[in-house]
Amino acid sequence: MEFVKKDHEELYREKKHIAIAGNIGAGKSSLTNLISEYFGWKSYYERVDDNPYLADFYKDMRRWSFNLQVFFLSSRFNQQLNIEANPDSVVQDRSIYEDVEIFARNLFEMDLMSPRDYKNYSELFGVMTAYLRPPDLLIYLKASVPTLEQHIESRGRDFETTIRPDYLNRLNVLYDEWIDRYKFGPTMVIEVDTCDYVNSQSDRQKVLSDIESRLFGMLTK
Repeated sequence: MEFVKKDHEELYREKKHIAIAGNIGAGKSSLTNLISEYFGWKSYYERVDDNPYLADFYKDMRRWSFNLQVFFLSSRFNQQLNIEANPDSVVQDRSIYEDVEIFARNLFEMDLMSPRDYKNYSELFGVMTAYLRPPDLLIYLKASVPTLEQHIESRGRDFETTIRPDYLNRLNVLYDEWIDRYKFGPTMVIEVDTCDYVNSQSDRQKVLSDIESRLFGMLTK
């Protein structure tokens, strides 16, 4: 992956926090890597490989939904505290807001999380996030279900082989609704179906220029 890095040390001195939002397989980790390398910022990733509930969840969503969501909430809350304590700029793979707005809500609506558990989880989420500072820029990776399926297949995680297209589609609907009403700060939407920032140099530079414009009020060539 090659690109030309711009030297704007004075401009980038102020701490910034970018969060990358998007469905399973949207390309969050790849964009997190790109932004981290380009700006020289610290990156924070979603806990997947060492998640003790994820494999069990995809085998039996109803049994493990609450456990999984509490694990993610706790993990992301601690990550958020580390981000706020860190004096340097950071880019984060998935925001804490997606937990309740997308994944827990979808499980509840699919009758895979009980009303009691969903209420308890939502109240806990509200208490925890009241103490947090939202990101300076939220980037939403919007991708169609076929694109998500292609990405999921290419990365080859065994526990993701059971993810159904209708499940991904339900998450997409919730993501689109959520990003329209997101009120915590600026947003940027990337159409992943038509923007290949991993393999296309021009797409990559366009994405980075758009990010710089939104964060620093400038455009780069």
